[in-house]
Amino acid sequence: MLIRNIDTYPLYYSIAQPYGDANGIKSYRTAFYIRITTDSGIDGWGECIDWLPTLQKGFDERIIPFLIGKKATERTRLVQTVAKWHSRAASAVSMALTEIFAKSCGISICDLWGGKLRDTVLVYASFQSYSEHSDWRKQSLHAIEEAVQTGFEHIKLKIGGKPLKEDQKHIREAQSLLQGEVKIALDANGSYDLSTACRWNPEFEQFSNIMWLEEPLPIQQTFNYGLLRQRLALPIAGGEDMKLASDFLPLLTHQSLDIVTPDMLHLTGMDEYWAVLSMANCYGVRTSPHAYDGALTRLYAMFAQACLVPWSKMKPEQVDPVEWDVMDNPFTELIPLRPWQGEVAIPDGTGIGVDLDMEKLHYYKWDGSSYE
Repeated sequence: MLIRNIDTYPLYYSIAQPYGDANGIKSYRTAFYIRITTDSGIDGWGECIDWLPTLQKGFDERIIPFLIGKKATERTRLVQTVAKWHSRAASAVSMALTEIFAKSCGISICDLWGGKLRDTVLVYASFQSYSEHSDWRKQSLHAIEEAVQTGFEHIKLKIGGKPLKEDQKHIREAQSLLQGEVKIALDANGSYDLSTACRWNPEFEQFSNIMWLEEPLPIQQTFNYGLLRQRLALPIAGGEDMKLASDFLPLLTHQSLDIVTPDMLHLTGMDEYWAVLSMANCYGVRTSPHAYDGALTRLYAMFAQACLVPWSKMKPEQVDPVEWDVMDNPFTELIPLRPWQGEVAIPDGTGIGVDLDMEKLHYYKWDGSSYE
């Protein structure tokens, strides 16, 4: 089974009302999809993210010429080679070849990973809380209310992009709106130092519905994460930007995190992703996948959570929720799955079990022009 053809779909969308987090305001969203087809007619989809001109040039001039004619079953060797050139592109190749292998066996991705332990997976509504407007808190509360009305029972809000008191006021307003009926995660995107992060503790002690604090410090500060974990009254999460499973080892061995948040778009392939899940389970650490930037990545994260052995025997039927982007982003609709009461039903069928929306893939295809 040889690789015969590779199609690329660089996608671009200009956001009408820019939004953002502590890293800044976003005025556009991008994605990059590939479809690998074999000489037997079996195809598989992959996804990655980076500057579109770089990805397109890399695939056209190096990655595609290298992959054409290779055995589609040699995923490990092919992904390792592509990773030397571009680690995120390797993730897309890994996804596509994984689906091809599952389809060739006539099984689903979940079957390939040992079978589903649950038919539905929890998701949380992930917000980019900030905007360029002075009434950003009001806009944020309106968006939260809309998401909750559609059935979400778990959400994630951003902090760290505004002065501490202003962020705390926003969270108090959100709590007043939700009346403790919705569970909340807070994500600082590595914005604080240790002492500033600790100033959140009085707020945390007031509310019992906060799920975790995500990346309050730069993730490289392993020792400080351990100190913070001892001082705060709620779980600490992080790890979305790690490229290799081994990058998580310092955080796990020093007991610096309660929850790991791996992202398939940042790790170099499916094997690295599963290595993270396995290591986390061995250390008794929970997993809540980061999946903000990709619809296909989100689907794979849900497959993984559906197959994940529970971290605790106290509630064996439950695993932590997967991130679901609820902001203005049409790429979410590329995969025909929607949450119902905060859960998503895992599709059956071979491979990923769903068809991507080809009309949208063509409609949002990047025209090659420059963007900032």
